Amino acid sequence: MKKFVFALVCVMLFAGSAFSAEVVKAYTTMEEPLAKALFDEFEAETGIKVEWVRLSGGEAIARLEAERANPQASIWVGGVGTQHIEAKLRGLSTPYRSRVANSIPSRYRDPENYWTGLYVGPIAFCMNTERAKELGLEMPKSWADLIKPEYAKKVRVAHPSTSGTAYNMITTVIRIFNGDEDKAFAYFKELAKSVEQFTRSGSAPGKSCALGEIPVAIGYLHDQVKLQKEGAKIEIAIPEDGTGFETASMSILKNGPDPLNAKKLYDWVLGQKAMDIIARWYVIPLSKLATATNTGFSLEKMNLVNQDDQWDAANKERLLERWNKEISTAPEKK
Repeated sequence: MKKFVFALVCVMLFAGSAFSAEVVKAYTTMEEPLAKALFDEFEAETGIKVEWVRLSGGEAIARLEAERANPQASIWVGGVGTQHIEAKLRGLSTPYRSRVANSIPSRYRDPENYWTGLYVGPIAFCMNTERAKELGLEMPKSWADLIKPEYAKKVRVAHPSTSGTAYNMITTVIRIFNGDEDKAFAYFKELAKSVEQFTRSGSAPGKSCALGEIPVAIGYLHDQVKLQKEGAKIEIAIPEDGTGFETASMSILKNGPDPLNAKKLYDWVLGQKAMDIIARWYVIPLSKLATATNTGFSLEKMNLVNQDDQWDAANKERLLERWNKEISTAPEKK
């Protein structure tokens, strides 16, 4: 009888600890290996398990909208800043003034505390050197280069309806043409002749380029540098005629199921240990706490456009409607 009672107590204690385990549900637009490294370290330090789903930026916004009446996640980590502004404007996120937020320069934080920037990533081109040699292609150095006849159907880029990276491309080119949208869309019509496939995810074209599936890809610099550091035979260039950049950000989601643990994760991601993990992915971290990683590229040497994320977010629906009407209606599924 004593053994039975002891066993019963053990079972009850185990069940109690299992039911009391803390959890936070998250969406992330970071690459899966980075998200896993980040969230596993948070769980190891705090005991709070992160149940996360990786989505492209456009997919994240679509899911948050679909779940508005019954939110399934409490925090969104990563993703282009314009999409976090969009989440704020749609009432999908909620303000939170983190105690660690002062480590991020004020220009990269929402003045009403709806989102906080994590790192900057400029748009870049990459080229598979082996495929380029076979095809007799030179490394494109500008947006103007990409529409030359020799690049016809040899470029891969994401679709702006599902990718913040690609929408960043739209606004970048508009600024290169000094705000003249008609000239920008005339350029995109020519660029479409060079594009072999519009993908769903912004990082997918670079991976395809690294594998030699496509000679040239457009994406973010850090994704391409990581592939190069891992041994991919690719060359990388920042467009000389101007480049934009993402401000990868983070938001607390409105009426999420785990608000307290979401705030704990938010604070932790802004801390030095998390920022050092993020920096190892060759991004340009915004936190003064971070230990920067040498990528071989410097923001000071780039021809950066005069980016305005607020304008980009406010005009997104209109610009995407024009893109879908004039350029391409949907990303390809493969």
